[in-house]
Amino acid sequence: MPRSDNIQTFPDLDALAQHLRSQNKKVILLFAYNGTGKTRLSMAFKDLGKHGDQRDTLYFNAFTEDLFTWDNDLENDSERVLKMNTASRFFNGLAELEMESRIRAFLHRYTDFEFDIDYEGGTIRFWREMRENADGEDEPVLIKISRGEENIFIWCFFLAIAQLAIDGQGAYEWVKFIYIDDPISSLDDNNAIAVAAHLAHMLKQQDRVRTVISSHHSLFFNVLCNEMKRAQRYFLSKDADGFLLRDTGHTPRFYHVAMLKELNQAAESGQLYTYHFTILRSIMEKTATFHGFNHFGDIIKREPDDEDGMIHYRYVQLLSHGNYSLFEPVEMLDENKEIFRKILRDFMNNYRFNPELFPEYEEGERTE
Repeated sequence: MPRSDNIQTFPDLDALAQHLRSQNKKVILLFAYNGTGKTRLSMAFKDLGKHGDQRDTLYFNAFTEDLFTWDNDLENDSERVLKMNTASRFFNGLAELEMESRIRAFLHRYTDFEFDIDYEGGTIRFWREMRENADGEDEPVLIKISRGEENIFIWCFFLAIAQLAIDGQGAYEWVKFIYIDDPISSLDDNNAIAVAAHLAHMLKQQDRVRTVISSHHSLFFNVLCNEMKRAQRYFLSKDADGFLLRDTGHTPRFYHVAMLKELNQAAESGQLYTYHFTILRSIMEKTATFHGFNHFGDIIKREPDDEDGMIHYRYVQLLSHGNYSLFEPVEMLDENKEIFRKILRDFMNNYRFNPELFPEYEEGERTE
């Protein structure tokens, strides 16, 4: 149901998933905060493509990562392997597809360890070094890779299968949609940029499969937007009426700016809730780090009667992580609304943003 020219409301995730499926777009990008329902949306999207034994969606989300579990060989403490849940359709027909070479082509962009796959046993071994055994033969010195390395391995495993689907390979010819939810949740920023750029390059080169990507990671999302300028872009949120899908178009391209616009609009409308202090603190934390300050309190404007800058700092700190739930919004008291507006106004005056996005803060109006 349209709420305005660029916002649509859906009563549940099934209705939203159906809407996304009906979009004739090669790539749809969704930005949403954690807790909005991204993973559940990916499952609803996948379930709509199930008809008996038929499927049409290859997906990557938290459930995909759960298809891999560690066997740490607690008895002998030597033969540690990553086990695959081979009952899943995800692993169908891999033995004939030379998956090691396909995965390795992706994996060695990000890391340097080696691996092999026992398809019959459903296990994967990892190593970085070889040693000579009693028979004079080289054998791998098995290791347990780190959590971050494990995540990137599983992501590359998925990419290898996604490439098969894009190529229309027989075992994955059924794939009409790819749905990817937050693939880089535990990666550092450098890898997040590399993963986004590579994923965009891969998707731009094909027209066979339609793709939806959802993420809460602003840097990852921004790189995707910049690399795939024709992708449909949405900001997903929810309120008492259901799930809100806002068409962001091509501006703002950076979602910290989108959050700032949301705060600005809330301040203007008076519909201010305590969680807006949490969003404001998140922006201030990143701004303080970018500008080389040790703490977000260092960038809050200090008043003549508050030389230590503690009053407004205390407000942001208290109201951003008190006993206030993001999922049970509580409207601010009138006094807190005025303080919020004051802190936000000072912040935007001190750290200038594109005036085309915030016309009310043009130079002539930025001093009081």
